[in-house]
Amino acid sequence: QVQLVESGGGLVQAGGSLRLSCAASGRTLNSYAMGWFRQAPGKERLFVAAIWWTAGDTFYADSVKGRFTISRDIAKNTVYLQMNSLKPEDTAVYYCAAGVAAISDPRMYAHWGQGTQVTVSS
Repeated sequence: QVQLVESGGGLVQAGGSLRLSCAASGRTLNSYAMGWFRQAPGKERLFVAAIWWTAGDTFYADSVKGRFTISRDIAKNTVYLQMNSLKPEDTAVYYCAAGVAAISDPRMYAHWGQGTQVTVSS
């Protein structure tokens, strides 16, 4: 079993930056892909970014390419999401997930964190 705990959310003005962290525990992540998803009120959960834990290959939703960067610190068992040039439409609860493939389908991710709120004011 993998336990995931997100942190780093908050309130920021448009154009600002935030860095989300996701600390993992419970088992090795060597066979996992790690993803970030977000969900705005009344909307479906959407893919943001993913990274293969071992190889480090990254994937992004078109809406965040060039603004967000996913990375991982293997020694700390932690995944990060650096968010720059934030827009009001980035406002959502952001979830970290561990799964079998670094793809956009949330059904491929078996382990989820509790989420952290990101609010971008205009």
